[in-house]
Amino acid sequence: MPGSRRPGRSARRDHRPLKIVAVAAVLTGLVLVSLRLLPGSPMESTAASRWGDASTASRSTGSAVDRRSRPTPAPSPTPSLAPLPFADREIDLDIKGWYAWSVLDRRTGTIIGSDNMAETSTTASLIKSWIVADYLRRAAENGQTPSDAKLADATRIIRDSDNTRAEQFYNGVGRSASIKRLLSLCKLTDSSVADDGGWSRTNLSPRDAARLGNCIADGRAAGPTWTKWLINEMRLVRGSGDFGIRKAFPAAQQKKIAIKNGWIDRTREQEMHINCLAIGDTWTMGVMVRYPINMGYEYGMKNCQKITEALLGPST
Repeated sequence: MPGSRRPGRSARRDHRPLKIVAVAAVLTGLVLVSLRLLPGSPMESTAASRWGDASTASRSTGSAVDRRSRPTPAPSPTPSLAPLPFADREIDLDIKGWYAWSVLDRRTGTIIGSDNMAETSTTASLIKSWIVADYLRRAAENGQTPSDAKLADATRIIRDSDNTRAEQFYNGVGRSASIKRLLSLCKLTDSSVADDGGWSRTNLSPRDAARLGNCIADGRAAGPTWTKWLINEMRLVRGSGDFGIRKAFPAAQQKKIAIKNGWIDRTREQEMHINCLAIGDTWTMGVMVRYPINMGYEYGMKNCQKITEALLGPST
């Protein structure tokens, strides 16, 4: 009938606003979620708090990755050093008198030795290696080149242990002042200048002998200009001075080992003082012995070698 309402139409019309509101709410929610997950969105930090640290999320896959759970990469292993030819062992040899020894690892600075390696004895000719080194280094520092005659004298001091020329060089480098430079430059801890100021009675320990060898090998003693020259001369030691440490090695290895030995009869003390210094590729060694004067030089010279042999490993 005109003017009358059909049943149900007004009810459908009344629900439309509710549907529109519901759809708008859903769309708004989807937009908010998208903004929270969208990189660079101002709402990204909110998403991170809900879904995990955004910096750990995989951008390519959309999956969250917690880096804190990853294992820490293992550091690269440090290459191990080849062992020295010497064993750090106690030795008890049938040797009369006093003896001591020390070995320095040139790669690490580690020192091993007998319990008494810090005790001193007089150096005799062993100290000539320092006297020549001191002369050569100081000449280079002063811009001087030693003459051929001077180098020939230095050769005689090292290879043949010439005493007269050693005394001349010692005077030239200031006598006891030179030994004081040795103690300072080579960082010796046990040794001292002789009471009479002479080079032969310089007091040195086996530990400091090994340090002196290292000081020569690393260039501090003779300086960069003359180190190779000096070491080569020490490899060419000959005659009565060629004994001790390097004699314990196979012949092929002996040629590569630089040495300077000392031997003297001390009438005041009624003792023989025999000392051995050697420089290898990765090590330096000092051996010192003292014993009654009537036993002669050869006894101590052989015992320097005997002590070294007792310390060498089976593969040497």
